[in-house]
Amino acid sequence: MKTTRIIVLALTAATLSGTAVPVLANGRAKVPPVHVEHEDGEEILVHKGEASFYSQKFHGRTTASGETMNQNKPTAASRTLPLGAKATVTNQDNGKSVDVIVNDRGPYVDGRVIDLSRSAARKLDMIEDGTAPVKVEVKPSEQPTDTAREKVEEKVDQLTPGNQVAQGDGNRNSGNSGGSRSDTVSHSGSGK
Repeated sequence: MKTTRIIVLALTAATLSGTAVPVLANGRAKVPPVHVEHEDGEEILVHKGEASFYSQKFHGRTTASGETMNQNKPTAASRTLPLGAKATVTNQDNGKSVDVIVNDRGPYVDGRVIDLSRSAARKLDMIEDGTAPVKVEVKPSEQPTDTAREKVEEKVDQLTPGNQVAQGDGNRNSGNSGGSRSDTVSHSGSGK
């Protein structure tokens, strides 16, 4: 019964997002893992996979953040990145980049990590192909609001070994007691 409910919810989400959802054993689309990388001394969230873009029929509908979907604004849907976060999306085929604000949830298709507004997809020159391999980067220092920065920092902390202990005492980096740490930490893809 639980599996049936999950499949129904996934199909409902597909109907709302305009994308097809593969029915998998666990009822979820497979999403490549989000991981943490270090760039210029800052821990950043990185998500690599395939990008798609919203169908025109979603223009004017309400997004998960409560905003109205506007195909002319640089926005995106992500299953794993915090709502309100600013992300830089780079098309791995041509090197073109665009900054977007995550204001919705999705996409719900295997391998897809982000669903872009039409204007963002156009800047990446992916309209004709419909999808593109992308690298999505989210830097805490570049967030548009303190709330977005805090959400991104929390996500970084969740994905960084040693920081989980630090969350309890209010110091982001107190869990790093001089021990070495890998530059890349994998995550299962379970979003907030």
